[in-house]
Amino acid sequence: MSSTTSSPSAETIEETQPAGRSQGTDAVFARLKSSAFHELVAASLAGDQDAIGTLFTWINPAIVRYCRARIGRTGSAFSSADDVAQEILLAVLGALPRYSDDRESFLPFVYGIASHKVADYYRRSGRDRSDPVADVPDTVDHGLGPEQITLRAEMRTRLVKLLDTLAPRQREILVLRLVVGLSAQETAMAIGLTATAVRVAQHRALTRLRGSLSAGDWL
Repeated sequence: MSSTTSSPSAETIEETQPAGRSQGTDAVFARLKSSAFHELVAASLAGDQDAIGTLFTWINPAIVRYCRARIGRTGSAFSSADDVAQEILLAVLGALPRYSDDRESFLPFVYGIASHKVADYYRRSGRDRSDPVADVPDTVDHGLGPEQITLRAEMRTRLVKLLDTLAPRQREILVLRLVVGLSAQETAMAIGLTATAVRVAQHRALTRLRGSLSAGDWL
């Protein structure tokens, strides 16, 4: 990799902003746990500008999905969530020269920044973090028929309502564990808890969700 290209600018980061899990969902998120990602982090921390550009291309979909899950829609769009995602990417870019932990801890470090930026968003907008705002980003499967699309939309609406019944910390843990796909240890590092505390909170949150389900929800 060459180190002669310029650092990714705000415009470069914004160009990588197409979000959600439209790029082959599983592959996009699985690669963030791969040895190739850890090598990319190491090269970025060493100052390789090409690696830095690729790093942001890789983490962008995960950050956008996290913000959309935490903030939800503004009307019918995800504009506020996507704006916060842009702020997070810029903050991570600014923090790179100061990062000194091991490369395996980089992703939780990124989500730690993301969590603080989402909290800043709520403070700026005057919204209580406990307000029901959880949302689950849409995924598009062009192979689905009209009936399947309708059923998926109904299930998504039910899930959003269920997530809104949880305490903010429980909701964030479920978002990180089940929507983003972090491990219990990675989630713990991102939000400042122990892995055991994360597992306990996740268990309690899921138990509460199961208790909130009606008989019709299981059908």
